[in-house]
Amino acid sequence: MEMLKMLRCRLVVLVSLLVLCGSLSCATKEVSPEKSGAKRFVFQRFVSPELLEYANLKVEWENKLPIKTNERLERLFILGNRIYALSDRNYMVSLNRGKGNVVFSKPFAPAGFIMLGLEHYKDELISILGSKLVELSPEFGTELRSKPLGFGVTCPATRNSSYFYVAGADMRLRTLRAKDKVKLFEVATKKPITSIVADDGFVVFATDAGNVVAMAPDRPKQLWRFDAADGIVGPIVRDGKSLFIASKDTYVYKLNVRNGTTPVWKYQTEAVLDTCPRVTREVVYQYARYKGLSAIDKKSGNFIWQLREGTDLLAEANGKAYVITNVGTLVVMDNKKAKRLHSVDLAGVSRYAANVADSKIYIADEAGQIVCLRPVE
Repeated sequence: MEMLKMLRCRLVVLVSLLVLCGSLSCATKEVSPEKSGAKRFVFQRFVSPELLEYANLKVEWENKLPIKTNERLERLFILGNRIYALSDRNYMVSLNRGKGNVVFSKPFAPAGFIMLGLEHYKDELISILGSKLVELSPEFGTELRSKPLGFGVTCPATRNSSYFYVAGADMRLRTLRAKDKVKLFEVATKKPITSIVADDGFVVFATDAGNVVAMAPDRPKQLWRFDAADGIVGPIVRDGKSLFIASKDTYVYKLNVRNGTTPVWKYQTEAVLDTCPRVTREVVYQYARYKGLSAIDKKSGNFIWQLREGTDLLAEANGKAYVITNVGTLVVMDNKKAKRLHSVDLAGVSRYAANVADSKIYIADEAGQIVCLRPVE
């Protein structure tokens, strides 16, 4: 009889434990942010609302990119009214910049393929995948057309209304007819081509030897040439009638697009440059290794300020620059007063998009948590 009572007690205890575990499990499911749609938990990993308010920033939207747990976010691109996110396995997600909703998500290329550039031209996206020129639909991410090139490429391709321009590893710039990709002509250089810009009136390309050459868009006729003392790095940045370039000779140059033989101005950073400048309405921002981020007056080329821990521009609004740093912070700089205003901790942020089009700030982590911030005045 005593043995039976002990067995009954043990059974009651076991059932109670099972019920308790089940209740805890249910309670966990009820409060899980993923199940409830509570997105605020995602953003808490980056920065607190109190710090945001201190820096006069607010959350415009936030989202979790549909990439697998064993993938990581590699790059962010801003093109028109879209932001494109690419994983390390070439899975692409397109988001609406205004609301953050997903436009499409799909494999962009097989894992391991190298994607070189992503450009938006009218109703298509242009990229180089391996040694193939690809045109994609910006609405669905589907391939519209492609052209195997048969040679390695050194920089992103570009186009105007009539032609594509592709730089080969054999140091030749090829001009392809847009409608059928037939090669019309090519020009040879002594060093690899690092960047190309084009419109219907001209083509400008830069080389690792420091040459910047403008030619006619439909024939191999040189219009002008500028020679820096060392290689041109990163993309040439076109802004209206001006071109902005960074050189390994430590200078940032402003050239006139119609005749760039003599620079409008040049600014010395006292460091070998390896990234292109960021150009806004009134300011040129240039990162230099071991020197940080410098702000340069766009019209005169004069120095404005330097932030030694600054690495890149996130966005600009109302005379203020929002800068990401190498110590994991967002710093707000006043361009008119040339002074530091605020600093916000961005723990967990490892990816961002440099935005020179408007004031929105896009930050993310490797897992695909992405947030859009907006300055509030």
